[in-house]
Amino acid sequence: MNMVKTAMLLAFMTALFMAIGFVIGGTGGMLIALVIAAVMNLFSYWNSDKMVLRMHHAVEVDAGSAPEYYGIVKQLAERADMPMPKVYLIKNDQPNAFATGRNPQNAAVAATTGLLARLSHEEVAGVMAHELAHVDHRDTLTMTITATLAGAITMLGNFAFFFRGARNNALGIVGMLAAMILAPMAAALVQMAISRTREYSADRRGAEICGNPLWLASALGKIAGGARQVVNEDAERNPATAHMFIINPLSGQRMDGLFSTHPATENRIAALQDMAAEFNRQNTAGPARNSRPQRRQQQPDSGPWGRNPGGSAPKGPWS
Repeated sequence: MNMVKTAMLLAFMTALFMAIGFVIGGTGGMLIALVIAAVMNLFSYWNSDKMVLRMHHAVEVDAGSAPEYYGIVKQLAERADMPMPKVYLIKNDQPNAFATGRNPQNAAVAATTGLLARLSHEEVAGVMAHELAHVDHRDTLTMTITATLAGAITMLGNFAFFFRGARNNALGIVGMLAAMILAPMAAALVQMAISRTREYSADRRGAEICGNPLWLASALGKIAGGARQVVNEDAERNPATAHMFIINPLSGQRMDGLFSTHPATENRIAALQDMAAEFNRQNTAGPARNSRPQRRQQQPDSGPWGRNPGGSAPKGPWS
């Protein structure tokens, strides 16, 4: 299903690219746009993950440079029976995270320093399990290609402003306006529709991977609150990548409306709470698997790295 979705996405984005090319340069412009789109699709398949990580100044870490963060991802990957992804750290105060890569064998997960500082060990596990779920579902290919092509379509649509359109273009001013406004909007709507459906699925799979839906539910509440308070300048400069994050990193995007890249956080938390209740009903006679998170929830403000002697702020692996 994900392969079909990816193919449909590529076809739709390519058609938009060709339509804008026709408005700008007629039949010749359409053919040039087709060639460019084909090259971009191929380039995006192999390199879009690197581009996105570079856009957000992500730095790769390992067991030596970030032992606890790296260890969380490694344990979760083993639990999910998945290849170990590359692990990246983004020096940004906004709590957030995303996954990228064309397949599970070439995947990467990234978290911000703000996320690691604000969340408990279990909450970080819930978030990274969510990102591994995207990898497991092959969402990351769709996410990275969408981000790359949507940005390109928007840029090409802006170019239409500087052209009157080809003389043989029967659409004239209407076609030019469509290229400038409707094509980028259509690309954005595709991003939003895919993202909103994908997040619920990744929430559920992530909860299964980490073993407790409430870890992710608690994390989502903290991330949403932090994202509203801290501006992510890299995300604001590259809005086409917003749908890749676990919570919308752009300012002013809190409604679960037509133009939201993510479902409402309250709805996601409610779904995870329902899932936790379902888990409890199925395991009432089993071992007390939730005893550890209950203990951790008594001190939710502590980051996964503990506190320094004297009760100072949590120390992260980037210190």
